[in-house]
Amino acid sequence: MSLRTILTQGDPALAKTCHPVEKFDEKLHDLLDDMKETLAQANGVGLAAPQIGILRRVVIVMDDQENMVELVNPQIIASDGEQTGLEGCLSVPGKYGVVTRPATATVRAQDRNGDFFEMSGEGIVARCFCHELEHLDGHLFVEHTDRLYTVDELDAMEDEDA
Repeated sequence: MSLRTILTQGDPALAKTCHPVEKFDEKLHDLLDDMKETLAQANGVGLAAPQIGILRRVVIVMDDQENMVELVNPQIIASDGEQTGLEGCLSVPGKYGVVTRPATATVRAQDRNGDFFEMSGEGIVARCFCHELEHLDGHLFVEHTDRLYTVDELDAMEDEDA
C-alpha cells in the first residue's frame, strides 16, 4: 500500500467522467488499498478515485460504524428526504459550504471481487454517498453552494451563536 496525492480543485482530472471498472484484479485491489490508506491519513469520510487522478468508478466511504466501505461502479438507486448542512472536500481543502442532500440514500455497487451488493445510509453516510458519487461524473460540492467558508469564518460564526 502507498499514500496517493489528493488532487485539488482546478486539476482537470476532477472535471472528467470516470470509466466503469471491468477488471476485478490485483491492480484494482492495490488501488482500493491505496485509497483506504490515503483516506485514513487525510482524516476524511470519503474518497473517490478521480481525487487521486484515477478515472475509474471507485469510491471509499466511511459507514456509521467508521468502517471503510469499498464501492466499485456504484449507483444511487434510492433516496428520500432532505438534509442541509456544512460540507467539505479533501479536494477543496479548508473550504466548507452549506449543501442540501437526501436524508437517506441506497447504493448498489460491486465489491473488490465484482460481487454486487446494496447498502443504505442516512445522515452523514447518505451525504457521503452523494458527494463521492458526484466526483465520478466530474462534479464538486462547490457547485451546490452559494458561498464557501473558511475554518476561521465558521469559528467566528460559532462564537457569535454562543
